[in-house]
Amino acid sequence: MLKKIAKYALIILLTGALIISLFILSVYYGAFGALYTKEDLKDFKNQTATLVLSEEEKLIGKFFAENRTNTVYDKIPKHLINALVATEDARYFEHSGVDSRSLLRVLFKTIILNRKNSGGGSTINQQLAKNMYGREKHGPLTMPVNKTKEVFLAKRLEEVYSKEEILTLYLNTVPFGENVLGIEAASRRFFNKPIDKLKQEESAVLIGMLKANTYYNPRLYPEHAIKRRNVVLAQMEKYEYLSSSVKDSLAKLPLQLDYANLESEGPANYFLVQVKDEVNTILKSINKKSNTNYTIEESGLIIKTTLNLTLQNYVLRAYKSHLSLMQHRILSQYRSGESRKVLNMLVSKELNRLKLGNKANDRKERELFSWKGPYTDSISVKDSLRQALTLLHAGFLALDPNTGAIKTWVGGIDYRTQPYDQIFAQRQIASTFKPILYAAALEEGMQPCDYLDNDEIVLTDFENWQPRNYDNTSGGKYTLAASLSKSLNIPTVNLYLQTPFSTIANMWEKLGFSQKLENKPSLALGTSSASIYELAIAYAAFANNGNKIKPQTVASIRTSDGTIIYKNKLLKSTQNVLSKESTDLMNAMLQKAIVEGTGVSLASKYGITLPLAGKTGTSQDYADAWFAAYNPKLVMITRVGASSPTIRFNSGSNGAGSKLALPLIAKTLQSVQKSKWLRNKYFSNFKKLEAEFENALVCEDYTEDTGLEQFFENLFKGKKTTLERAQKRADRKAKRKQRREERKRKRDAN
Repeated sequence: MLKKIAKYALIILLTGALIISLFILSVYYGAFGALYTKEDLKDFKNQTATLVLSEEEKLIGKFFAENRTNTVYDKIPKHLINALVATEDARYFEHSGVDSRSLLRVLFKTIILNRKNSGGGSTINQQLAKNMYGREKHGPLTMPVNKTKEVFLAKRLEEVYSKEEILTLYLNTVPFGENVLGIEAASRRFFNKPIDKLKQEESAVLIGMLKANTYYNPRLYPEHAIKRRNVVLAQMEKYEYLSSSVKDSLAKLPLQLDYANLESEGPANYFLVQVKDEVNTILKSINKKSNTNYTIEESGLIIKTTLNLTLQNYVLRAYKSHLSLMQHRILSQYRSGESRKVLNMLVSKELNRLKLGNKANDRKERELFSWKGPYTDSISVKDSLRQALTLLHAGFLALDPNTGAIKTWVGGIDYRTQPYDQIFAQRQIASTFKPILYAAALEEGMQPCDYLDNDEIVLTDFENWQPRNYDNTSGGKYTLAASLSKSLNIPTVNLYLQTPFSTIANMWEKLGFSQKLENKPSLALGTSSASIYELAIAYAAFANNGNKIKPQTVASIRTSDGTIIYKNKLLKSTQNVLSKESTDLMNAMLQKAIVEGTGVSLASKYGITLPLAGKTGTSQDYADAWFAAYNPKLVMITRVGASSPTIRFNSGSNGAGSKLALPLIAKTLQSVQKSKWLRNKYFSNFKKLEAEFENALVCEDYTEDTGLEQFFENLFKGKKTTLERAQKRADRKAKRKQRREERKRKRDAN
């Protein structure tokens, strides 16, 4: 009987061994798909993320199909290697790819008993094979086939790579959740530092995540992460990589993350959209010329941009400081009175358009913005509309006027919840239009000390439109320089009436604006629409002696091994759109606007002493606030306003350009003034006016009308006229002035 049992047992064992052998051979010879060869293993390359750097070479973002940044062995700290080996494969440096003890466990538990979760048998080599090529589906044999393939590949990896190279490959391929692949990307995500800066306890956290990258995610489940970290530290003690005292002290430390998700919370995400577009265009040209196949998502390129991260962070700090205060004020305004009625009307109108009916009050978890940070709340469509409509949005663009190199680009208050880029929003530009009108007048031969009438005028063919100054004064005459610096409306309209519309329209077009102008006198006060982007190009021409620039975001592109494949020479534009004489005079007048006019609070309130020219702008009924400031090295444009022009501050004390937009630039410059290298890099004095024009602004800003002029002014005060008659009258006046000047020149010559 015993002989029969032994016989049958032997037959079963031999049959089982034969089946297993046949199974292993069938896997080896490709019955379940060909095994990767040594050559395949040698040629293996990870898709790597493209890194985007600021001009200081600091990381500001990535582009990737897989969020992976490959590292090299020399940069991996020893304690991270120790943590990995102690936790995942204690005999790593002793075996040749496969641990025989673990293999036996896998053979019997996984293959024979078909326990899919038996675990614990894979060496680092086997795990690497899985990370490199993934696992295929083979029905009920899926796990046995894949495990067997990984055994063969683990052995082959030992024949192709050194132990150090295998460790490096493994750490570059391992997933950490959150669409993060590789130890370098994980280190930057959870601790905001490269791996060579990791501390021992931080390395233990990351290695601990390998067991289950979601369950042990330190951001989502910090308690789980700490427990797992301490298990890793205990393993390091067990295998004598740490002493007991060091392990105990590290295990008591709190979890200290510096979480940095550049994809959703980076410092320059609006800017990265522009970088991606520009780089794709550049790579298309490179690939065509050199027969290469670089891609922004997979080639692991290093893009150095023109953006200055220090300056960008100063702008972001100014946003939070100023806009959080102004957001509180506008919310307070819309909680009661007429403002609340207006808001309710807008919400009702939008709900009617959406045709939601009673569903408008259904609550749902939604992600919302606040200056304390984005948050989720159960909120109805109706309430979310109310919140969205009362949000203040802002854009801020700074560029080098000589090269077009973008230095800051903040397209909104929060890219994740408010992705629309305010830099491109077309809004009425208000008084920031005035320098364009005045530049056209300068090109026509007018001078800063020429006087403009401040007399009231009513235009009957424009619904009896009557321009008024901000302070409701009228009468007398102001120079061009004073009219611009004080942003006076009546003199500006009079200037518009005596400047050929064709000259104004041509100037507008040459400076790069996309909207067409209409010959309406209200145009003088900025009823035309434009974007921050367009206005920056226009003001750059004032700063650089009249040249039109093209904004640029990319300084260079290099491969991961350092080979430069693109270098932007940032050539100065040769397209001249304004004479040097006009730009010199414009700079002088707009410096006057900062020192004496609507930009005076830069110095008086914020203590800004940097050399600047600039102009504020406040659109009709305070719908949008603008401020433009520049010097020969930097142009800054910002605009603040709600998404609907109907939502606005109800007074200039909060809604004027000097109150709502100017502080963003002022607070940024407060930080700049404290940095010597930034001051020297981006700010220089304006050149003095040439001898011919050194006295061009030496005149009284205001002169009263003569007795005769006052008589006619009183006689025809507020006289109604049409645009055509007003322009003809202005033409006649200009011709009389020209004849007087010619007679004077002849007398002086004699």
